Amino acid sequence: MTKLPSASSLTPALVIVESPAKAKTIGKYLGSDFIVEASVGHIRDLPKGAREIPEEYKRESWARLGVNVDADFEPLYVIPDEKSKQIKKLKSLLRDCKSLYLATDEDREGEAISWHLLETLNPRVPVQRLVFHEITRTAILDALQHPRELDRDLVNAQEARRILDRLYGYETSPLLWYKIRNHLSAGRVQSVAVRLVVDRERERITFKSATYWSMLGLFGTESKSQFQASLISVGKKSIPSGKDFDPKTGALINPTKYLLLDQSATEALVTRLRSATPARVDSVEEKPYTTRPYPPFTTSALQQEANRKLNFTARRTMSAAQSLYENGYITYMRTDSTNLSQEALNAARRLVKEQYGDAYLPEKPRYYATKVKNAQEAHEAIRPAGNAFALPETLRGKLSSDEFRLYDLIWKRTIASQMTDSRGKRKTIVVALDDARFQASGKTIEFPGYLRVYVEGKDDANAELADQELILPDVHEGETLSCESLTPQEHTTAPPPRYSEASLTKTLEDKGIGRPSTYASIIDLILNRHYVFKRGGALIPTWTAFAVCQLMERNIPELIDYSFTADMENELDAISRGERDRVEYLRAFYFGNPDHDAKFPFPASFTPGLKALIDSKRGEIDAREICSFLIGTPTDADGNAGEPIYLRVGRYGSYLEQGERQASVPEETPPDELTVDKALEMLDVAIRAEEPLGICPDTGKPVYLKHGRFGWYVQRGDAGDKSDKPQNASLLKGMQNGDVNLEVALALLSLPKTLGVSPVSGEPVVVSNGRFGPYVKCGEETRSLGSDQSPLDISFDQALELLAKPKHNARTATKKSEPLRILGKSPDSNEEIRVLDGRYGPYVTDGETNASLPKTVTPEQVTLEQALELLEARRAKGGTPRRRASAKSTTKKATTKKSSAKKSTTKKSATKKTPKKSSKVQDDISDAPF
Repeated sequence: MTKLPSASSLTPALVIVESPAKAKTIGKYLGSDFIVEASVGHIRDLPKGAREIPEEYKRESWARLGVNVDADFEPLYVIPDEKSKQIKKLKSLLRDCKSLYLATDEDREGEAISWHLLETLNPRVPVQRLVFHEITRTAILDALQHPRELDRDLVNAQEARRILDRLYGYETSPLLWYKIRNHLSAGRVQSVAVRLVVDRERERITFKSATYWSMLGLFGTESKSQFQASLISVGKKSIPSGKDFDPKTGALINPTKYLLLDQSATEALVTRLRSATPARVDSVEEKPYTTRPYPPFTTSALQQEANRKLNFTARRTMSAAQSLYENGYITYMRTDSTNLSQEALNAARRLVKEQYGDAYLPEKPRYYATKVKNAQEAHEAIRPAGNAFALPETLRGKLSSDEFRLYDLIWKRTIASQMTDSRGKRKTIVVALDDARFQASGKTIEFPGYLRVYVEGKDDANAELADQELILPDVHEGETLSCESLTPQEHTTAPPPRYSEASLTKTLEDKGIGRPSTYASIIDLILNRHYVFKRGGALIPTWTAFAVCQLMERNIPELIDYSFTADMENELDAISRGERDRVEYLRAFYFGNPDHDAKFPFPASFTPGLKALIDSKRGEIDAREICSFLIGTPTDADGNAGEPIYLRVGRYGSYLEQGERQASVPEETPPDELTVDKALEMLDVAIRAEEPLGICPDTGKPVYLKHGRFGWYVQRGDAGDKSDKPQNASLLKGMQNGDVNLEVALALLSLPKTLGVSPVSGEPVVVSNGRFGPYVKCGEETRSLGSDQSPLDISFDQALELLAKPKHNARTATKKSEPLRILGKSPDSNEEIRVLDGRYGPYVTDGETNASLPKTVTPEQVTLEQALELLEARRAKGGTPRRRASAKSTTKKATTKKSSAKKSTTKKSATKKTPKKSSKVQDDISDAPF
């Protein structure tokens, strides 16, 4: 067993890691001879804004960048206020120690944190770097036996990325502010990610659907078994499938090759074939197949698979993975590598033999080549920690729901990677019926191999269905078959699917854009910046994203070009390997490459460099043109063209414009759904909102029906009348805007209304419509109206009868009330996901978390996928509103005044403000000045 180094040489020793959780786990292995403390992420960073720039640098021309571009791109680092206390603590501990171990993560960011600690603490004791890819006793003690020096190439690479992202963000983002809207941001990876989502939506907008027909036949064999087969050809022409149509025109790509059937032609063909001679087996083909297991997880593969199988966002996956790593259950979770150590290979093979038997164990270990170029994030794939992988069931009570499910996924993928292939047979039967040919395809699994443990998820649900086993009957060529039925089938081609988090991550990785440590943050960022929103699991771009992409594509196309961005990634990787000089590259990127030096792979259009390119565009860009998108030109019944309709992206939101007519467009309106017909409808609604329903006979003021951010409402009076504020009233629950006329609007505006005086208390009885629904009130007594009662027509006697009943206990009633709908099982708690009607309106619950339904979604419309998204968003915000309010109250009481001490500064170092849990990713996280 490995022993700790001698106490005489290491007593006491200070070990610094990133997070408190990691410090606690490592402290258990090192004992009292070591002090293990956390830096809590990065301790220094470039200044976030003018307030953070030290006074002595504020007059410098480069100060706003936080990088001295005139002095070899020397960065200016500041220590955030919230880190000062921790640094003071580390310095105090270091004074009593004889040595310092920097044990931050082994990737680029971890190396940079160690370097910043070294620069800031300025230790006068021996300093060594500890690296390990799992937090186990064996790994920690082995790291102590084999310390190394700080890797300056990795530090330079991290610093180059940080500076490059700062220059990109701080120079490009203001262009978006001036021409589109304030508080927008551009980034090296985020802008390309937004473009990917926008490009997919453009494909959907230009997509033209096509309708075609086929036929499904049911055939019987001599042994009385039956099977289905699809029509594949008639005569010498094939029946087309969706891929055979041009997505831009909806027409067949090769019309001479295919037979395009419509409904009548298909029905005529059915009639003809039914009277034809008996069907027969034209051919039978049977082929063996083999599938191999998938490699162990890299970071991006884990994010993609957790999204498909567990419905986790990338952020949720990384949060659970970090907790598993810091508590010693898995290896380091930021990695491009698919390698497994010899220790891990032995552990996996031992488990395969013990759990599944020799038949599932290949003769030799399986090795997987890493596909990602310059995989530097770590040296091993994500796997269970240690040399005896803990069985998932043994950890069920020790881990949270998310941690357990993610560990189970990692365990299965790791074990499956060291199992035998899956073997089976594929069979294809072609049936002849007159001049028509039908085909059936089947698959049988003869030996499951690794499939006993793990089946990879699919982005395409149809592909998953296609992989299920389908057994076809044994038939021989020439065998006569009975034709049991022929069923016409209509098909409509579908537009390309929108990106999910998993498919966007995969596309970024395939294009060589970004690094696995950044994908979760990039997706979070484009959602938070409102470039993208989610519907179910789909990522949908906003019109603001369209405007940003249009501006960049037309004026600075290199900065949003896929190849250019991937080349930048390669250059930064070359810096990490010591093959490229950091300063030379940054100078060529920022100030230009006038000599066309071949070692910098910039396109000719980027020769002036970032600064000159941005400066030259400020006066050239027409903001109105950049922010305008033609929706279409409507035509009347005679085919005459009307005025074109444009979507404009304005400073305060998007709106439609047709001549003098305008209408606001909700932010979460999918661009591909904004057709000419939809736009005309929205413009008509906007006009109706400007025209009154009529005049109030009591006040002489106009009464309007309007639509706001919270839905439809009625208004009496004009908003521009400052002397007399208009009166508003919401529509009742279940009331449609088409139900509202002047009479209904006046009735709504009459609330609250006095029905009479109580004969018991002498107080007025009032009916009103409150935020929780309609109710009656008399003094301190209130009663909610039943679902069959309306505040517009309730009588005085009915109100008295309601007030005489015992008060309804909303909390008790909610617990006992029947669910409006049951959507299915929660993947987290395994409880039913129910739709309930609460005091704040309908909401969904999984037994642990409650989430209100948006006003645009009714209990009848909400899907299981939408419910999971709502619950996840609620969890991300801190649970239910009641819990969150309690937490906020507690925090408020404990808050003290922020320190006003002057920031300590230095040149040469890096960091950013981090949450309590060490989230140290800095690459391209919207480095835009605010």
